[in-house]
Amino acid sequence: MASISAQDVKALRESTGAGMMDCKKVLTEADGDPQKALELLRERGLSKAGKRAGRETSEGTIAVANQGTTSVMIELGCETDFVAKTDDFQGLANEIATAIVNDGSAANVEQAQALKAGDETIEARVTNAAATMGENISLKRVERIVSDTVVGSYIHMGGKLGVVVALSGGAGGAASDADYASVAKDVAMHVAAIDPTPIAIDRAAVPADLVESEKTILRNQALQSGKPENIVDKIVEGRINKFYAENCLLEQAFVKDPDTTVAKVLAANDAGLTVASFHRFKLGEAATS
Repeated sequence: MASISAQDVKALRESTGAGMMDCKKVLTEADGDPQKALELLRERGLSKAGKRAGRETSEGTIAVANQGTTSVMIELGCETDFVAKTDDFQGLANEIATAIVNDGSAANVEQAQALKAGDETIEARVTNAAATMGENISLKRVERIVSDTVVGSYIHMGGKLGVVVALSGGAGGAASDADYASVAKDVAMHVAAIDPTPIAIDRAAVPADLVESEKTILRNQALQSGKPENIVDKIVEGRINKFYAENCLLEQAFVKDPDTTVAKVLAANDAGLTVASFHRFKLGEAATS
């Protein structure tokens, strides 16, 4: 018999509104399986969750599905980590990501909701899952990337963080395909691990207003520290180069080997290989795309 922890009982109680003893009883009967425990509460009319729509979905999971040179990443939200870890919830997230990548066109939540996942639309699948699992569940973000070369992805911390990367260029060919896939995954792992998170692929893609704002801050810092005005511009130039090196993906020190950069890792594999696009989802963060 599985050991039932106080934390498990608390999580089930918070997600359903059922009494503590009822939660402990059904968890014991379900041998610790949270999904079976939820179903037992519902069968016995003990779940008091009430209206779920609108309740905060700060937990959940990030899921990725790849098809050829296309990758789709989603964030599926729920109310508690307890439900997020269930096989049913994880399976739903993977099913949705797969349905979206197979569709070949949907690139945002609104478009994805209308797609079919099995015999139902994704919107209906999510609604029905919320009724079964006793929590508000929502498809919060969808991102699709397409490459002319290879895509790579990485999921960290059991779905708390996810990255998709598209590489472009390179000579190609069967001999290089495995190497390309490996380096794409390495770049995805780098984006997941690195702090600060890259703002852009290269200098040209950094928003001009952000660069000007940073220059203003750096100039004021230099002046306030008593540096002569005739050398302030050189100081700002040096520090803005450091800003680029920290925030542009290709210029960042590679997480697996800080003595080299992401650009050099790509060039070592193929001189023409570069990053076309990337996206990073952290569970619960505000959507920016």
